Amino acid sequence: MNLQPDDEYNQALLRHVRPAGWVNPRPQGRYNLVVVGGGTAGLVAAMGAAGLGAKVALVERHMLGGDCLNFGCVPSKALIRAGRAAYDAQQLGEYGGAASAVTVDFGAVMARMRRLRAGISHHDSAQRFAEAGIDVYLGHGEFVSPTELVVDGERLRFARALVATGARAVVPAIVGLAEAGFVTNETVFSLTTLPRRLAVIGAGPIGCELAQAFRRFGSEVTMIAKDTEVLPREDADARAVLQAQLVAEGITLALGADVVRVEAGSAGKVLYLAGDATVTVDEILVAVGRAPNVESMGLAAAGIAVDRTGVVVDDRLRTANHKIFAAGDVCSPFKFTHAADAMARIVIQNALFFGRKRTSALTIPWATYTDPEVAHVGLYQAQAQARGYQVATFTVQLSGLDRAILDGDTAGFARIVVNSKNGKLLGATAVGRHAGELIGEATLALRQGLRASALSSTIHAYPTQSEVWKRLGDAQQRTRLTPRARSIFRWLLAKRR
Repeated sequence: MNLQPDDEYNQALLRHVRPAGWVNPRPQGRYNLVVVGGGTAGLVAAMGAAGLGAKVALVERHMLGGDCLNFGCVPSKALIRAGRAAYDAQQLGEYGGAASAVTVDFGAVMARMRRLRAGISHHDSAQRFAEAGIDVYLGHGEFVSPTELVVDGERLRFARALVATGARAVVPAIVGLAEAGFVTNETVFSLTTLPRRLAVIGAGPIGCELAQAFRRFGSEVTMIAKDTEVLPREDADARAVLQAQLVAEGITLALGADVVRVEAGSAGKVLYLAGDATVTVDEILVAVGRAPNVESMGLAAAGIAVDRTGVVVDDRLRTANHKIFAAGDVCSPFKFTHAADAMARIVIQNALFFGRKRTSALTIPWATYTDPEVAHVGLYQAQAQARGYQVATFTVQLSGLDRAILDGDTAGFARIVVNSKNGKLLGATAVGRHAGELIGEATLALRQGLRASALSSTIHAYPTQSEVWKRLGDAQQRTRLTPRARSIFRWLLAKRR
């Protein structure tokens, strides 16, 4: 397998996740569980099932570790951290230092990413899973019946199976795009030279994260999207904070725009937008969404139904063939590593131990790792109202929080949506440099069905940015102090003087 650049770090990565000369085992008897796909969902399910004593086969046609390790969470966060370091150095004057121009060695940034990715990759290595008693098959797997899968001519029989083949980058049908050339999240991490001018098609999480990182490295970045705002699915105030930051950093936003064709010329790659506008760049990053990997797997032969969103599953993650389950990006609207992990744990219980766990019971947070980060869990206000709840919304700006002021991280806020009848939390949003970390407390509170008063009564260390949740709990508690309650308190206190 070819992974560029062919340096020591990528060679180390491949030794773990796609070792050359790997010899597939010979199947002996029927498996309790055959897992198709070696990304997060597949790896968690395989290791968990084997740890409980199941006979497990793991099939991966590309690289173990899946999108997260190789082309997603791991490499992107390495770039984001490097970009943040460069940005902070430029802001040193705000903290009493001598700010100066910062030059980023992009080749060194990418080498660091590859080194760190390779160092992490042993957790997902073929050898580690084989040593755990799992039969690891590297090759293309295809269902040939409701209870059989063929891998490189070997027939694997199973009592239960899991489809966890993930998703891939969507490439829009733009005239001339393929001829001009482009990168996606699956190829952008192979770059070794910084594009002087970069167009990012798409304004979702991946597009925003990488656009900001490349801008901080020194690229001239133009973000183009059909949507009229960045992160269109997020809280309107949250995306407004991020959009203002992107503009402040010099990213050109062409929102509400449509790329109709691309041409490659001597001056670069020219993107023609609807109307008369053009954008000329040296590289194009396509980040318009993800498509489930459901092709060429014999799903019909196994009795597995698919639609445009991927493998069709019920609330217990069973496919139309109840002997076969699916988990992760191939079947879920929540295309996050932590969601895939949670679903894999449900599959272990439901497939092997007659469990009745349901995905609808999961409380799944998410975060976009821009600067500031945008994180959310539960219902937005409009969603809660649509479900018939009487809601109250409380917001605290980070600019009023001592630690945020001292850190210089005042751009952002935290918000909770509360059931007005009983004070229970329904949802929470956090926007700030550490929002991805902050959302964990709200997720726990929501998962446990707590009221906003629980946030108010929890002692937080001072000064921390997590105090924002206590402030929000206090804000909700103050609404209980009605005029009538105030009158009663005044009367009572007057009697006690």
